[in-house]
Amino acid sequence: MSSIAPQHIAVVLDGNGRWAKKRLLPRAAGHRAGVKRVRELVENCAKQEGIDYLTVFAFSSENWRRPEKEVSLLMDLLLSSLHKEAKSLHKNNIRFVAIGDREGLPEKIQQKIEEVETLTQHNTRLQLNVALNYGGRWDITQAARALAQQVAAGQLHPDDLDEQHIDQHLATSGMPDVSLFIRTSGEIRISNFLLWQLSYAELYFTDALWPDFDESSLQEALDWFAKRQRRFGKTGEQVTP
Repeated sequence: MSSIAPQHIAVVLDGNGRWAKKRLLPRAAGHRAGVKRVRELVENCAKQEGIDYLTVFAFSSENWRRPEKEVSLLMDLLLSSLHKEAKSLHKNNIRFVAIGDREGLPEKIQQKIEEVETLTQHNTRLQLNVALNYGGRWDITQAARALAQQVAAGQLHPDDLDEQHIDQHLATSGMPDVSLFIRTSGEIRISNFLLWQLSYAELYFTDALWPDFDESSLQEALDWFAKRQRRFGKTGEQVTP
């Protein structure tokens, strides 16, 4: 059994549209309800001892394929959330970091991201990573490209390249790997999210739609994690106290 809390939690916020459909509401209502639930998740994680990083998958590199109207709504929600939550994050000692290909985002969102990151950069209670225009394959590819440039410039020999070099060039550089991965809505896949960082994560899947994932739902996931035996390649006997 794990006797400590997961240091780094990653969450796929899935099911907003289905939540709205069940209530005969437009998809926009589901996304707005989902934003409120993210706020609660951040508050609840900040209250837990041992959780230092929370990464939420807010907008993937594949989400651009959704209907233009929905993408526009999601961008508007993102911008308004950054406006509304910046002071609260700072007041509660939470650091905000955006990970992903931010150059593909609207310029006004890029500017707001920089503002919130600057405002909260010295906060230490919890680091909130929001994955925006992010994909795990993109992350590994951009790290490989940076390392290839170092090799071409004679700054790095190919024989010296190791996992640590790759890790240092990922969007999550300097952060611990994910301990607990949570996906809501009954989908059982990771959907190109943090492919490198999930190598030894405990994978928790729940049927709850994201707007229904409340504090008790998080506690259920944490209790489940506490029962897991994290072996990292060792035998059970080696890691049992």
